[in-house]
Amino acid sequence: MIELVIDARRKDLGGFEVGRVLPFHSHRMVGPFIFLDQMGPAEFAPGADAINVRPHPHIGLSTLTYLFEGEIMHRDNLGYTQAIRPGEVNWMTAGSGIVHSERTDPLKKAQGGKMHGMQAWVALPLEKEEIAPSFTHLGEDAQPTYANNGLFARLVAGEAFGEKAGTPVQSPLFYVHWEMAEGVRAAPPPPKAKGGYSERALFVAKGRIEVDGRSFHEGQMVVLSAHAEPTVTALDPSSVMVLGGEPVGERLIWWNFVSSSQDRLDQAKADWKAGRMSLPAEDALEFIPLPDEPAQATRAPDPVEPKPTDPV
Repeated sequence: MIELVIDARRKDLGGFEVGRVLPFHSHRMVGPFIFLDQMGPAEFAPGADAINVRPHPHIGLSTLTYLFEGEIMHRDNLGYTQAIRPGEVNWMTAGSGIVHSERTDPLKKAQGGKMHGMQAWVALPLEKEEIAPSFTHLGEDAQPTYANNGLFARLVAGEAFGEKAGTPVQSPLFYVHWEMAEGVRAAPPPPKAKGGYSERALFVAKGRIEVDGRSFHEGQMVVLSAHAEPTVTALDPSSVMVLGGEPVGERLIWWNFVSSSQDRLDQAKADWKAGRMSLPAEDALEFIPLPDEPAQATRAPDPVEPKPTDPV
């Protein structure tokens, strides 16, 4: 029933820690999900730097940011400036290339506060890898929800349980947020053979759950076998992300770039290094250089060309 258990690896992003779940060395993807980070949980003191991710590029994927607590300000080179708050969705499709930043608003920084959320990358199918970049924001009440007997569920993206989210996905997938009271039981979408999905997983963002007689805690992903039909029981009040979908094929990943082609990755590296990808007009004074470049590099913005994104 359980194929694999993945423990999140803690990564320091400069004053802020994330738990990196995907990619994992022996299990690179779950459906089209190629990257998954848990941001926090953390509490920033008033005036602390909080989230401060400078402009950076992406290709070949969609990023999905979803928060339990806190707020992040998104800016991109398509001209979008959008705060994301708990229960909302920021869905950014990089396609042929986009650039964005993710920061804490100065007023929120001055106040301090909690931060806890998830960031996922979804690899685009081969025929969509080079589509035009785009950005979509969905409010807290814009997605299908369910609440009954201690279970709250929100369909963040894709299709599941007879519902369809408003996120403009490019391949079959699902991404669900469960809030479970202690003792509550629930089941993920069924396997492919029963009209569901080929690949499915559960990530414990808070609390403890039981699956197939085994206990799993915060920071653990449970990858389900292809034919599993488990019941998930909350051993404590728990926040669980349920995700999966249909595979899109093997993908290469380097820094913030995802592609089926090494040549395309090399071109993206060269484009970013040469300044051929424009910076967000409202956040153009600095950027993240390629990993092998000087950390303090700066350059002028090019407000004409669009750019790619990266996660916290």
